[in-house]
Amino acid sequence: MKTLNEMKLTFPAHSANEAFSRSAVSSFVAQLDPRIDELSDIKTAVSEAVTNCIVHAYRDRDGTIEITARILEGGELWIKIRDKGCGIENIEKAMEPMYTTAPDEDRAGLGFAVMESFMDRLAVRSKVGVGTTITMRKKIEGR
Repeated sequence: MKTLNEMKLTFPAHSANEAFSRSAVSSFVAQLDPRIDELSDIKTAVSEAVTNCIVHAYRDRDGTIEITARILEGGELWIKIRDKGCGIENIEKAMEPMYTTAPDEDRAGLGFAVMESFMDRLAVRSKVGVGTTITMRKKIEGR
């Protein structure tokens, strides 16, 4: 599918940047004139993915998060969120609702489930010691 527009962001994995990432992606997708519920779904999915990077990927160390967003032909949004953190040992287990690697931090373990429910497609690739890449897609029906 042909890319009509693209943006790339790289920023430190600090909790203050979670809101920034959500706003940046929603501003980018605004060109498709999404409905409020579509925009809300995208913002929530991006927020969950970035929060996972901050909380789980870098655990007490500095790191960066990269976001690439593309507008594809046919009004489809493609988003890739990548970290170079610790990686996920068992992706299948990590994607189970209520599973968390940070139970002492009062985490619900719903991040992947939320992303999956709000986006049309979700793919997770990870390698221990190298990092994790989350790719999400959503068709924007618009107004």
